[in-house]
Amino acid sequence: MKSAALTRDWPVRRVSGRGTAVETDVLAVEEPLELRVRGRSVAVVMRTPGHDADLAAGFLLTEGVVRSAEDIYDIMQCRTTKRAEKGNVVEVVLPKNVRVDFDALTRHVFSATSCGLCGKATIEAVQQHFPKVKRPLRVTAKVLQSLPAQLAAAQPTFKATGGLHATALFDECGAMLAAREDVGRHNAMDKVLGHALRTGWLPLERHILLVSGRVSFEIVQKALAARVSVVAGISAPTSLAAEFARANNQTLVGFLRGDRLNVYAGRLAPAR
Repeated sequence: MKSAALTRDWPVRRVSGRGTAVETDVLAVEEPLELRVRGRSVAVVMRTPGHDADLAAGFLLTEGVVRSAEDIYDIMQCRTTKRAEKGNVVEVVLPKNVRVDFDALTRHVFSATSCGLCGKATIEAVQQHFPKVKRPLRVTAKVLQSLPAQLAAAQPTFKATGGLHATALFDECGAMLAAREDVGRHNAMDKVLGHALRTGWLPLERHILLVSGRVSFEIVQKALAARVSVVAGISAPTSLAAEFARANNQTLVGFLRGDRLNVYAGRLAPAR
């Protein structure tokens, strides 16, 4: 898949106490991506172009359709006849032995994106797909405190636009393995997990995920799909994210800034 532009120059009028000036600003590109499985459309997501194959793989992983790299035969960028769709349709080819419940998949995607599910019912429904973490990873505060600077260094488009979220995957010692930026924080997570799936790193039981902003329920849920037991965020978690993490033996950290952090679920390893 060829690379796509992540930013676009845009004329703006800057208004200040000194007057008005017409200048050029840099915006993050946002475009729809249609995901197809076996010729059927299963979702349309608004995303920043780039790493679309990873996004598709991560989406199917976190929806419980695939479990390993062997469950995906190929991912192809479709060349449609419609100009508006050009490069924005991805077809995922699955082996015949991979079962897809299209009705359940499309219904769950719609419900999740429109907040149609919540609370205990959501947790129980997700646990039917992804079991609890059995051997949680314990990391020190020092390891976690080393992560934000690494993530910031891996966000060139955010630095240019100020308009993207990011997710990064680290090993248990705090070395960054992959990072992705996207206009949607869920997409950034799917891109990282999809990359890990396609690279053959799953399960990610000895890894840490860091997100650049708020930690929602869906972020922790997606981490569980890849068997990640340590999830951290620069900003706050939601109450349902904390409940879900605690119920599934995950460690959830928020407000990871400088030498400070809050532990909302699980526990850290003692300082060495």
